This record gives sequence, C-alpha cells and structure tokens, in this order.
Amino acid sequence: MRADPVTLDGDAAVAAADDGTRNDRPDFLDTAVPPRGLPLAVLLLSLPLFGQIFHYMKDLPSLWALSKAFPILSLPLAFTLLVWNRAPITRQVVITFAWLVLAPSFVATVYFDQDFFTGVAAQVKLLPMLYFFSFLALLLYLRPTLRELATGYIVCGLLTYGALIILWALVPQSWYSGNYAFGSSPLFSFDNRGNRIRMPMYFGMITLFYGYRRFLRSRQVVWLLAAALGFVLTLFVVKTRAMMVGVAGMLVITTWGSASAVQRLVLLVLAPIGLAGLFSFGYLSTLFQTDATSGFDVRWTTVTKALDFLGTDWIRWLFGVGTISPINSDNLFAYFDHMFFLADITWLGILFEFGIIGTILILLYQIRGLFFYRRLEYLVDSDFLASLRDYILYTLLISGLYPPTLTPGEIAVILAIFAYTYQRLQTDGPA
Repeated sequence: MRADPVTLDGDAAVAAADDGTRNDRPDFLDTAVPPRGLPLAVLLLSLPLFGQIFHYMKDLPSLWALSKAFPILSLPLAFTLLVWNRAPITRQVVITFAWLVLAPSFVATVYFDQDFFTGVAAQVKLLPMLYFFSFLALLLYLRPTLRELATGYIVCGLLTYGALIILWALVPQSWYSGNYAFGSSPLFSFDNRGNRIRMPMYFGMITLFYGYRRFLRSRQVVWLLAAALGFVLTLFVVKTRAMMVGVAGMLVITTWGSASAVQRLVLLVLAPIGLAGLFSFGYLSTLFQTDATSGFDVRWTTVTKALDFLGTDWIRWLFGVGTISPINSDNLFAYFDHMFFLADITWLGILFEFGIIGTILILLYQIRGLFFYRRLEYLVDSDFLASLRDYILYTLLISGLYPPTLTPGEIAVILAIFAYTYQRLQTDGPA
C-alpha cells in the first residue's frame, strides 16, 4: 500500500499549517511560507519566454524575435545539469529531439533535393523542446518551492486574462484585420466569428484548470466563478474552436474524476447534452462545416496530396519524407501547387514529415508526462501539478485540430517541473 500523499491545496493545507506540524514538512512543500521575492521575480520574467507566449506574435517584433532566439540563448543553462544527478525523463527527451531533428532532415535530402543542413533549418520549431534542460537547470539553481512555481504560473495566467479584458475594451475596430496572409495569425483579426484576439493561452488554460480543481476540492464558489470567467473570455474573446474543444473536454474529465458513482450517472446524461448545446452555438457550430468558407476544401486537398506523395512506399510511411526548409528557394506551396500547410492536417502532417517512428515518439513525449504525474501523485497531492497534467491531456484532446509540434516548449517546461519536483521530493523526502 502506498503512503498517503502530502496534500498542498485546499483546507487540508491550512489545517496543517495551523496545527503546529508545519516545521516538520520540507520547505519545498510548505504552502504556509510566502513566496520569496527573487525566485518569484525570475519566474515571472522567464516563464512567458519558456512558455512560448510570444513565439507567433509577429505584431510584437522584438519579443517575437527574442522568443525565437530564446531556445539557443537559454541553452547554456542546460550544460550546468552536468553537475547534477541525471533527472528522470532526460533520456527520452534527448532521443526524441535527436530523432525528430536528424531523421526528417536526412530523408528530405532524398525527397526534396535539399542538402542536410538546409533540412535541419526546417526543424527550428522543435528547438523549444530543449527548454526541458534549460528550465530544469534554472529551477535547480533557483530552488523555488512548489508554491512559488504555482504562484508564477497563476500570476501569468491572471495577467493573460487581464490583458484580454483590457485589449477587448480599448482596442479600436481599425486594429482588427480582416485581410491577412493565409496561414498568418495576427493578434487582432476579424472574420466570420467576429472580432478575435488570438492571445496565447498556455498560462490562461492552466489557471482555468487550476481554479476548477480548487473548486472541486473546496466547493468554494469563488473558484468556480474564476474558472467560469476564464471560460467565458476564451469563448467570446479568443474564439478559437480548438481551445473550446479542449476546455470542454477537460472540464468533463476533471468533473468525472472527482464525482461519486451517482454523480457520474448524472454526468453521463448531462455532459452529452451540454456539449451538444455548446457546439451548436455560434461560431462553434462551424467546427463541423465542410463548405468553402470553413477552409475544409483546402485541407482536404492537402490530405489527398500528402497521401498521394506517401504512396505505398513503406519506407516513406515509416521514416517520413521531411519537409522543405523555409530557407530553401522553393517551398511546399510551389512543390504541390497548392496552399500546402502540414499544420492544417495535424497528425497526418506529422506522419508526413516524421513518419510512423517520429509520430510515436511525439505521442510518447506527451504520454510520458501523464504517466510521470501518476508517479508524483503517490508523493504529493497538488492541484497545481494536477492542472499541469490537465494541460498535457488538453494538448492531446486538441491535437486533431492543433498539432503539438507547433509549441513543444509548453510540454517541455511541464516535464521539467515534474522532474524537478521528483528530485526535490527525493532529496527532501515527503512530509
């Protein structure tokens, strides 16, 4: 039988702090000690970059360029890990990153007639996977408590929602662009969904999941209202269908996990009705449309051209065919005579570029976080860590609409936190 995990959130944490047992607990888990200024300040400054918040925000060119360069700029931190014991998950991240960069770069020399080093440049999108090492090294030197980590994330999440409210209230209509290049993602856009603010929601989603978990634990309405506000802002301001699919799915899954047998029976009846109602609402109903305005015809043509190119050659299916590097004078548009975006066809695009082997490695990269959380769950019961696990599951839920290769740094940072937590628990010992 396992020992009861240390509970860090909710009423139990307050009771433990008040009954005189606080000093018997390791500092890493002590929720009664206020966050320290220096670790929290460093986290608040670095988390937006590690979380790839500015990675696709070309409207902010300086921050966008810094975000693109940050995997390399922060890499020296990773070399300091040599003085520490090898962290869990390290081997898998190394193997996954090396294969995903080298294998498609090599096969692209055959199928797209480009040299190997040009092919490597096509995989710069994978560089944020290295955040596992650089962020883990930063954590090992800062040695933040779990409360400081949670505070950093929640503050970033609250700032995300605060920025959404301010921008929604103050930005003039003239800033919303209705004409932009296909495949670009301006921060302010106008389309058949109305005005949209394409705010990166990494911290916002985790904050929403955290608030809902706190409500389920404490039954305090304030946490439910906080989660509901995040849901409403995402629904009516961000207006990204993939996000709403993921959020709705995670709320059902989280509720199911904390429900009694009777409540689960009720949920089996109400959840399908609620989801059907949600996705028949406004722009969400277009998720299932296949007319020209939905872009389905463009994606379907991409699917057929990708499948035709893979053909019946098992080597192409197993190892993939790579892609044409953006620094190449040619591009996929010209090669296929079509607006050919691998991201549009999500998992098929991943299989096209990385093959079955690479696709399995990417999937296992996500799943490892889910299984490793179960390992942590035996030692510590934290709503914050659970909300990080929720985000990994969320990325899997939306992966059919938004491929995980676009923002691999998000999962890398979560895996680094899991590895750091495990190492601190092994060093300090459970309470």
